Formats: sequence, C-alpha cells, structure tokens
Amino acid sequence: MATSLTAKATISLLSTYVNPLDLSTPVDSVSTDWTKSFTNGTGNDEANLVWHDTRSLAATSEDLDLNAALTSTLVGGAVTVKFTNIKALYIRNNSTTTTEILAVGGAAGNQFINWVANTSDIVNIGPSGILALINPLDGYDVTAATGDLLKIDSGADTFTYDIWIVGIGTVS
Repeated sequence: MATSLTAKATISLLSTYVNPLDLSTPVDSVSTDWTKSFTNGTGNDEANLVWHDTRSLAATSEDLDLNAALTSTLVGGAVTVKFTNIKALYIRNNSTTTTEILAVGGAAGNQFINWVANTSDIVNIGPSGILALINPLDGYDVTAATGDLLKIDSGADTFTYDIWIVGIGTVS
C-alpha cells in the first residue's frame, strides 16, 4: 500500500495596543502570519510521516522513543512509527491550572537533544501553553538507540498534553 503525506504548519500573531490619552488615543497594531507546507518526500520542505496523540500523565514522566515506540493505526493496523528526522514538533499543555507545568527534554540517557544545546536542557510549557519547533529544511536528526528519547514530565501533577510530530522515517 502506497502512502503519501502533506502537512502545513501555520502561526499567526496579532496584537493591538491602545493607549487612551487626554487628547488622543494612539493605536499600535501589528500582525504576522507564517505558513510552511510539507510535501511527501525526504528532502527540504518534505516529510513522509506524521504521528499525533493526546497523552495523559499522572504525576510522572515518560520518555517517548521517537525511533521505535510510537504506534499508530492510521495505515489499517497497528504499526510502529520510526522517525529519523523531525521537521515539526508541536506540544500543547492542556492544563488550565496555573501550577501545572509540562517539562520537555532532559531524558536520563539517549536524549533527543539537537533542538537544544545540552542533554540536561528542559523547556517548561505552562498551562494552556504551546511549544512549536519547525525546521523544514534540515530538521532535527533522530539517532536510533543513542539520540531518540524525548522526555515529557508533568511533575507532581496529573493532566493531558497533545503532541504532533511531522518528519521523515519508516513504519514497521
């Protein structure tokens, strides 16, 4: 069975700052839109795999093995998705409680780290917050058994998060 992938990442930002003064009301408005489309393949601006999930953490952490332990049923049966390169990564903390922080990164070993500077680096995603990494040309390489674990940690809290990964790899 032949498979094909198209994907699009879009980011839009809009702000309007209004400052009512005695004789005037200055307004500063700015907006920006950015879109990146991926076609099927393994080169620049291309990807051939997508994996997504809503995951629950109950006061714990998990190491997502980007090259061996992500399962999907989209292709007609349970398969294992094995990324070798990540082009886009989206993680959203679904909590709305101000103290529930989702920590991403810092696996004990075999860290997927080329998106940060050091093996111990962690990005904290606050409640209702989003981490989005998009690298459409080079992507972030995933190295089987030595650089493929992405740690996600809810600390002492219990909540869900959404994750969406677009990249290059195989299914088995």
